[in-house]
Amino acid sequence: MTERPKLPHEGMVLVSDGRKALLLRNAGNEIDWNLTVDKVLEVPDNPPTAEQGTDKPGRAFASDGARSAVGQTDWHDLAEASFAGDVAKAFEQAAAQAKAVIVVAPPRTLAELRRQFSPPFKARIVAEVDKDLTRHPVHDIEKHLRAEP
Repeated sequence: MTERPKLPHEGMVLVSDGRKALLLRNAGNEIDWNLTVDKVLEVPDNPPTAEQGTDKPGRAFASDGARSAVGQTDWHDLAEASFAGDVAKAFEQAAAQAKAVIVVAPPRTLAELRRQFSPPFKARIVAEVDKDLTRHPVHDIEKHLRAEP
């Protein structure tokens, strides 16, 4: 982010990682922000990969008779991608009337969210911050976003 983001009254901020998302609304104005929690989303419990799927990876057979192993599915990666889709949908609905939105997420989650957002919604994103701030209190998130140069 190269300049301080502008977030008008009722602007929205999404702070997410692969397991939790905070949907925040600016109850203040563009100069004096007051971020409040609009909604919290959390991924349901996801058992270890070893407890999901099949016992061992499958095998692929080529037409020349060669065989090769197929990598084991990482169910946690799939759950995080699915969660990002749910978060994107919920955020688009919550921010339907917002003129400006900010998205904060670690790089991998941010990439998945970008893929999930609709093109008209992407046009309202005024800033993207590639950091994991989901475990920070709301006032720290606000201070961090306001301090971005």
